[in-house]
Amino acid sequence: MVVHEKNTKIYIILTYTGTILSKIIRIFTRDEFAHVSIALDVNLKEMYSFGRLNPYNPFIGGFVHEYMDKGTFKRFRKTNAQIYCLELTEKQVKAIKNIIVKINKNRLNYRFNLFGLFAVAFKIRIKRRNHFYCAEFVKYVLDEAKVHNELPEMIRPEDFKSLKGLNKVYSGLLREYKYN
Repeated sequence: MVVHEKNTKIYIILTYTGTILSKIIRIFTRDEFAHVSIALDVNLKEMYSFGRLNPYNPFIGGFVHEYMDKGTFKRFRKTNAQIYCLELTEKQVKAIKNIIVKINKNRLNYRFNLFGLFAVAFKIRIKRRNHFYCAEFVKYVLDEAKVHNELPEMIRPEDFKSLKGLNKVYSGLLREYKYN
């Protein structure tokens, strides 16, 4: 007897806020988007990344539960976004949730990898234990959950567009996103 696992979805959210930091990232990468988040639901109520802990300070960062209508995305209302869904097995999604819960419980032990973020612009990888910038975090979660991917080790938000099985569900202002 063959048992088939139920597939479920996660969401990869690429954003560009237009902040000074995102403009600097765009200059160096020439990419459309400067930030990536992972969400566990279509309404993006469970959206996570490594980024600003305070919407007014780009240099104090860490693990963040992001919201479309609070914090950084509320402050920067003209944030452009592309939202993608990725079908995974229940086991993979459960693993992703567990990883996020573990990081959240221990969030004071995690730091924003500011040096790693800027090093990528110079094609240098600076990997530090329990330090992530947004793209490193999302890749780490996918890797730890055994989601097959061919993402580069020196990762940028735009690299997630190459994930196999990724389907674009929205493009436009983040604040205007509504699940139909």
